[in-house]
Amino acid sequence: MITLDGVMQAPGGTDEDRSGGFKFGGWVAPYNDADSGKMMQKLLEPADLLLGRKTFDIWEDYWPKHADFWPGINEVTKYIVSTTRKESGWKNSVFMDGLEAIKKLKNSDGGDLKIWGSSELTHLLLENDLIDEFWLMIHPLILGQGKKPFADGSVASAFKLLESSVTPSGVIFAHYERAGAVKTGNVGP
Repeated sequence: MITLDGVMQAPGGTDEDRSGGFKFGGWVAPYNDADSGKMMQKLLEPADLLLGRKTFDIWEDYWPKHADFWPGINEVTKYIVSTTRKESGWKNSVFMDGLEAIKKLKNSDGGDLKIWGSSELTHLLLENDLIDEFWLMIHPLILGQGKKPFADGSVASAFKLLESSVTPSGVIFAHYERAGAVKTGNVGP
């Protein structure tokens, strides 16, 4: 979930993440409609999750109580990248500490890993060329502040659009996969 100016912080609720003085928590709510709900159900299909510690801290209290909205959330393995936490009461939570553990997990025989939120983790993954696909839900608003997934230092990469749709409320769902190196050229006659 991202805004036109690239903000991803606290999309789901007013008190979700107020760090840095963020005051726009819950900014996706006005754009929810039936089409968004159908697309979200597709994106919430069970898959193991790779999460940053701050996102996990927000989720571990919320999702176990709301599993009816996200079936399977309690059963999938949640891999949390953290140097400060090592355990949780939320079942199937596995803590790992750093880039080498992430690379080992990515290269294992397991299924796909999905990342939700986790701006600092996303920066680390992009800096180390470890993201294969993006599902972006681009919301038609500008917030002017907040955490962003894309930062300087990412490995330059091209992506190919695989699937897209636009909801009646103006949210663009876009699914991209890696398409090799960035190509350049000149525009014009």
